[in-house]
Amino acid sequence: MTKRISIVGGGIGGLAAALACSRAGAAIELFECSQQFTEVGAGIQMGPNVVRVLDDWGLKGPLTAVAAFPERLQVRSAQNGAELGVLRLGATAVQHYGAPYATIHRADLHNMLLSAVTGRSDVELNLDSELIEFEQSESGVTLRTASGRQVHSDLLVGADGLWSRVRQQLLADGVPIATGHLAYRALVPQKVLPAKLRSQQITAWLGPQLHVVQYPVRGGEWLNVVAVVQGHVVGDIEYWDHSTNIVKLRRSMAQTFSALRDLIHAIEHWRLWGLSIRPPARSPHEFARGRVALLGDAAHPMLPYLAQGAGMAIEDAQALAQALTVQELSVPLALRNYADARWRRNARVQARAIRNGQIFHATGLLRWGRDAAMSVLGERLLDVPWLYRGPD
Repeated sequence: MTKRISIVGGGIGGLAAALACSRAGAAIELFECSQQFTEVGAGIQMGPNVVRVLDDWGLKGPLTAVAAFPERLQVRSAQNGAELGVLRLGATAVQHYGAPYATIHRADLHNMLLSAVTGRSDVELNLDSELIEFEQSESGVTLRTASGRQVHSDLLVGADGLWSRVRQQLLADGVPIATGHLAYRALVPQKVLPAKLRSQQITAWLGPQLHVVQYPVRGGEWLNVVAVVQGHVVGDIEYWDHSTNIVKLRRSMAQTFSALRDLIHAIEHWRLWGLSIRPPARSPHEFARGRVALLGDAAHPMLPYLAQGAGMAIEDAQALAQALTVQELSVPLALRNYADARWRRNARVQARAIRNGQIFHATGLLRWGRDAAMSVLGERLLDVPWLYRGPD
C-alpha cells in the first residue's frame, strides 16, 4: 500500500488506525486537537477478540506488562450480595477463543499504542491541530486546520470520537442524545483499600436502576470502579470528566448491600461522565462515503454495558488496513468494503449494549426473571461467543 492517509483524532481509535495502516504500508499524518496526547483515567475491558488483534500487531509483551488478566467475571445482586452468575476467563478464554480477557487502564492502552507509532518513519503526529473542514475530490481529500494549514491525502479517517466534527460534516445527522445514565468513575490503588475490598476479578453488581462494575488494572495493583445511576449532567454534556459530589453517589447507593456500600464509601475521589448515544448503525453509509471513513465512536458510539467501545475501534482499525491493502481497488471502493465489513457487527454490539443497560437496571418482574435466568444459565448468558470469536 502506498496510500497517504489523514487521520483526525489521537485517541485509542486514531492511534490504532495509524498503527494498523502504517504496518500495511501507508503513509500516515495524524491530527490531534489537544496540545498533548493524553487520556483521562478510566479502565477498559478487552475481550479475546481485541487482545488477539493487539497480539497480531506485536503488542503482546507491552500489553502483558501493564494489563491485568482476571480469572473470572462474577455477577452479584447489589441489593443482597447474592452471586447470580459467573463467567470463567483466564485459561478458559484462551482455550475457547485463542486469547485471554484483559482489563487495562485507558491511559496505559493509549500510551502503548502511542509508543508503537512514535518513531515510525511513515507516521507523522500533529498536536494542537484542530480540524475546521475538509473537501473531497476525485483525486483525494483536502483538510484545513484551525492554524490555516491545508493537507492533501488520498483519504481521510474520522476517529474524533462521539462528538466527531468529521461526522458532522460528512453525515450532518445531528448530535448524540443523552441516555439519562450517569457514570461515576474512580481509580484507586488497591493497597489503600481494606483487604476485604481488594479484588483481582471482575464483579458486576446489578440493582434497581443502578449497577456497579469493578475490576483490576495495572497488573492488579489498582482497582477501577464505575457506578452507573440514572440522572442528568449539569453542565456541558460533551465533557466526559466532570468533577462531582460524592454525597449524591453515596445517597444513590444507600439501599445496596453492605460490601458494595463499603467500597463506595472507601473511595473519596470520583469523576462524572454523562452517557450519550446514537442509535445502532443502519447502513454502511454511516461508516464511509467517497474518500472519507469514520472509525470508533465517530462511527458507532457504544454504551459501556458490553465493554467493547475501545475494542470495536481496534477491530475497525484492523479492518480498515485490510480493506486498503487490496491494490486493485479505488479508495472509495476500498472504504465501501470496510464499511460493509464493519457496520453490521458494530450495530449488533451497539444494540446488545443498549439492551444490557436495560437488563442491568431492571426492576420488578423483569429483575426477578433476570436473576432467575442467571441462576440457572449463568455462564451461558454471560459468554458471548459471536463477539469473542472476532469478526467473520
